[in-house]
Amino acid sequence: MTQRSLLDRLASLDTNTVSDALDFLNLPGATYGLRPLWDCPKIVGRASTIQLGRKGDAKPAAHLISPVIDAVTTDDRVLVVAGGADGISCWGDILANAAVSKQVRGTVIDGLSRDIEGSESVSYPVYGRGVTMISARNRVIQIDSGQPVQMAGVTVNEDDYVIADRCGTVFVPTARIEEVLDFGERIAKRQDGMVAAVRAGRSVAEVMHDKEFEAIAVKT
Repeated sequence: MTQRSLLDRLASLDTNTVSDALDFLNLPGATYGLRPLWDCPKIVGRASTIQLGRKGDAKPAAHLISPVIDAVTTDDRVLVVAGGADGISCWGDILANAAVSKQVRGTVIDGLSRDIEGSESVSYPVYGRGVTMISARNRVIQIDSGQPVQMAGVTVNEDDYVIADRCGTVFVPTARIEEVLDFGERIAKRQDGMVAAVRAGRSVAEVMHDKEFEAIAVKT
């Protein structure tokens, strides 16, 4: 299956459904607390991972994240930034403008952003834990990129799949994406039928009985 069709299938779902699919498969990936930092659109793409950390000396350093943006060559990237520090920004409007110019789909930070109006003004989606005005300069540096990172307790690898919407952010391992999509599409179909049944007057207690959800695991 082509890369584009996998992303299109993922984009047709929402984070609730993908989270449920991961539950059925006993996989981690759903997170808590990484939510939109402005009223931004949903993002779906492949992870470009970045690890940040505290700066330990006064020597000048390349601005965090900028080398990764410069290296982007495809239009499927989502920047996945780990290692944010309490109260300190790890994203801002200049980075947002650079990301837009490279057709990056959005950024998910396990941390905070500043200048959030700047990201909003160029319609660049940013998901994270919150906002601040405190600069990362001389406080936080980029330690690594393209390596596994921890995002809200979930290990995310380079090129893993990312979906983020108003309910939060979910990561899907590359090796399991087709299984997750298959389950997600079955869940969405089953839940659409359950909603239709309730609207038609069927008892919600009956419609939402555990056996109805368990039936999702049975292919039809």
